Amino acid sequence: MELGASLHHLHLTSPDPQRLADFYARTHGLAARVEDGRWVCAAPGRTLVLSEGPANRLEHALFGFADAGRWQAFKERVGARATTEVPPLPVACDEALAVRDPDGNLIVFALRPGTPAGVPSRDTLPGAHLQHFALRTLDPAPMLAFYEGVLGFTLSDRVQDDEGVLRACFLRTESLHHALALFRAPVRCFDHQSFETMSWDDMKAWGDHMASIRETIVWGIGRHGPGNDVFFMVRDPDGNLAEISAEIEVCPPDRPAGVWVHEERTLNLWGKAIMRD
Repeated sequence: MELGASLHHLHLTSPDPQRLADFYARTHGLAARVEDGRWVCAAPGRTLVLSEGPANRLEHALFGFADAGRWQAFKERVGARATTEVPPLPVACDEALAVRDPDGNLIVFALRPGTPAGVPSRDTLPGAHLQHFALRTLDPAPMLAFYEGVLGFTLSDRVQDDEGVLRACFLRTESLHHALALFRAPVRCFDHQSFETMSWDDMKAWGDHMASIRETIVWGIGRHGPGNDVFFMVRDPDGNLAEISAEIEVCPPDRPAGVWVHEERTLNLWGKAIMRD
């Protein structure tokens, strides 16, 4: 059974957080405000927190539980490992705990996290919710072991080379194909975040929006192999990728984990891909 949590928000650091906040306001319709020295950027269903620090670094990711029973089961499973202090959050919640993965990324889990203050009541762009994020790591194997074996994420697909070395993996926390992707790369850093929209028509509207503000699409439109979602990506001023996607696979609880060949077509069935390693 999947964990029963969903991605609520991400907190990234940047040498120039205001510049990044302005970018996401322009490209993704996030209303930005300063709160306690950080930028809280939000629209219905999607929240990004920015503060000063190195580029391409995840300060924390927060997954929210709506069901108290699922939350209690998770606490019993993970609570002993939650020795890390919960950071200041941009929203209220009933309870929270935090853990660090093998690369030192801070992952927060909370019961019923709320909505940031000042979020517009309606979207000015087609609806899109923050659905997953990805990290680059020197070795995905210990990261996979942690997220699957310790936290209880479910492996949807793995990508391996001809020698059987793990090159990427995709893990879910609910029915959607992945809430987290891990890519083998020469550096440990944040890779991308993805905003899931509802349809091809919405994808077109998002693409037309990027064109209207003269923002270059750096990858796509394409279709991923793992997840089968249609996507395109832009790149923010710090070099992070920001994805708009649709049609991501909905997985039954008993879906077996798939195995994909490490090649360009796995990451984009329609053509070119960004290869992290």
